[in-house]
Amino acid sequence: MGDASMAETGEVDEAGGGGPTVTGPYDDPPAVWRLRSRGCWTEAAGLLAGGGAAHPDTALRRAALLIERCLFTADGWAEAEDALRTAEALARTDGERGRAACERGHLAYASTVLGVRDRADEARSALGRGAALIPPGARDRALLDFRRGLIAENLAGDPAGARLAYRRAHAGATAYGDRLLCSFTRRHLAGLALRAGELAEARLGFTESLRLREELGYLIGMPPSLLSLAEVEQDPEATRLRAEATRLFRLLGGLPVWLSRPLGEE
Repeated sequence: MGDASMAETGEVDEAGGGGPTVTGPYDDPPAVWRLRSRGCWTEAAGLLAGGGAAHPDTALRRAALLIERCLFTADGWAEAEDALRTAEALARTDGERGRAACERGHLAYASTVLGVRDRADEARSALGRGAALIPPGARDRALLDFRRGLIAENLAGDPAGARLAYRRAHAGATAYGDRLLCSFTRRHLAGLALRAGELAEARLGFTESLRLREELGYLIGMPPSLLSLAEVEQDPEATRLRAEATRLFRLLGGLPVWLSRPLGEE
């Protein structure tokens, strides 16, 4: 167990469905998604740095990619901060400001849970600002609700509040066909179920999350999903899942970095 879920969920227990959350602006262009899904965030962000970089949506997508890189590598914070400030400056509508606030909250949350700097108050404030700008039922609200669930679970110690937020996020992600976000909501709800001793529900959620990531080709998210499912399976299946997670972790160059301890890569 160890530091694995400090990244996606923000708590130190990969078996509980954790790891830094990576869902960001949806509908990545195919070339960007291919790079992003394999952990090539710098290259993916580079594709967005051309003539359209001054567009609010493009600037926000670029910032989200660089924030995601921070979450998986625990590096690149200054560049992510600069990109986010640019996106914030370009935002003009409430929707654009709300999405930028959501990313601001996510960056602050990531810094807190990865132990870089405690920015918990900033994370709460930014997500609260985003909630005031993005109405319930809007597509962007699903991601915001998910990230508020992370705050509730891992900063406030409120699993009941987290469960409600994750369920709202899952409903929104399902309604808008955001399968990547669904993979996260299923996994984090499964983590809460596991901690509550609800093994059948946890197994179902982890299995579904892994299936979605396989279908999407979300390679960088596969090692933590495999480890989560291994926690609720019996041998020899659990051993097979851990071996596959280790293989992919090494193939990806030791990413996510927060899986290093559970996989013995000190």
